[in-house]
This record gives sequence, structure tokens and C-alpha cells, in this order.
Amino acid sequence: MIRATFIIIASMMLATAAQASEGYAIPLKLVSVDLSNKAALYRGALTFQAQCATCHTAKYMRYGRVASDLDLSSDQAKALLPPKLKLGDEMVNFMPADYAKQVFGIEPPDLSLIARVRGADWLYTYLTSFYADPTKRWGVNNAIFPDVNMPDVFAAQQGVQEPVYTDLKMPDGSTEKRLSGLKPPVIAGSMPPAEFNTMVEDLVSYMVYMSEPAKIQRMAYGPYVLGFILLFTVLMFFLKKEYWRDIKQPES
Repeated sequence: MIRATFIIIASMMLATAAQASEGYAIPLKLVSVDLSNKAALYRGALTFQAQCATCHTAKYMRYGRVASDLDLSSDQAKALLPPKLKLGDEMVNFMPADYAKQVFGIEPPDLSLIARVRGADWLYTYLTSFYADPTKRWGVNNAIFPDVNMPDVFAAQQGVQEPVYTDLKMPDGSTEKRLSGLKPPVIAGSMPPAEFNTMVEDLVSYMVYMSEPAKIQRMAYGPYVLGFILLFTVLMFFLKKEYWRDIKQPES
């Protein structure tokens, strides 16, 4: 029974992984998220405010919560806080909804929970996988989100990558060009690749924190909870010995 259950669970996990990777022109890039690195989370928050908050909201978060969770100083909190807003305000965007619909054709989604929906690896790959496509409205496309109606907000820092296509033979005998990879930009961005990747990694880490801010508190409580469980186990062991000390074992 246990073996059958294990096989079923393993099959479901493989099926989920196959569905998650289906249709991607490139494999997902793995990103390391360390929620204990509050300096990196703060850098990610600044990048979010500079690059994402113009169009996107994060209405389930407040600036004060970020400042408290990340142990920000007064000056750091002020650097994060937009003009005319207070720490208790929600993290709203700066673009009116009707204007956003005119520009993009749709209101940009709220990003409060995007990391829980998509996952850190998907977000990191998405943000680093824009490539030149002159047939699109913004002149770019995305390797794992084809035809996305969003400009490459990091084009200046990364440069615009070039696509690599391969000929795919179709069942009817014809060939079709398919995106198979990306190559470095012809014109380099303002950041070296390693520095750019670190900036995006910090941004993704912040978005992971933002999707579940209570996780930082749980991580802080973890050692105390484990310590209590260990102490409770030791006390129960000696209590058990005390109860059984005067109980005579039956003779065999």
C-alpha cells in the first residue's frame, strides 16, 4: 500500500513538472531566495519601486509592514516611500487605471501574490528572458510568456537579447521556425551580466517575501519552537521514567 501511494505521488509530481515546462522555449532558471538576507530584500524593494510600481500595484502590502519586517532605518524607509504617501498606506501604483488600459490594452495585474502563483524560478526566468522581436508592439517578446503585452523594463540594464531559432519539421512535411534559445545582446546594457542577475535575484526575493510576509516571522520563531519541543521531549522522558519507576514488571 505504501509503495503504491509513493508511485502515485511520484507520478503526479512528474506530471505537474511536465505541465509546468510545457511550451517554454528555454528551461526555467533556478534562483536562490534567502529571506533572512534583509539587505537583499531591501535592494529588491527599491528595484520594485523604481521599475515595477509605476504600472503595477501591490495593494496587499503596506510600506510600514515592509519597513518593520526588514528592520529599516528612518532614512531607508523614506527612500522606499513615494512622495505624499505615509508608511501606513498601501503600495499602490502611480498610473491611473484608465490610462493603463489605453497604453497596454489591459490594467496591469497586482503583484502582491505573483510569486505564490508563478514561483520564484518562473519570475526570475521571465524577467531575464526578453528578446528582440520587431513584430511586437514594444519591440520585444518573452521566451516563457510569448506575446506578453509588456515592455522590457530592464532593457537599459541588460541590453536586448537576440533570439535563436531552429527549424522544426511539422507532420505535413513543412518546417516552422521555433525559438530555441537566447544569445547575448548585440549592444550591452549598462550593467555587467553578473550584476544584473543579482539585481533581478534581489527583486524576485523581495516579491517572494511580499507574497507571504509572515514567513519571516515564522522563520524567527522556528528556533524557539524547536527548542521548546526538545525541552518538552526531555521532560516527558524523565516523567515517564518517574511514573514507571515504582511499577513492577510482570515476571516471565
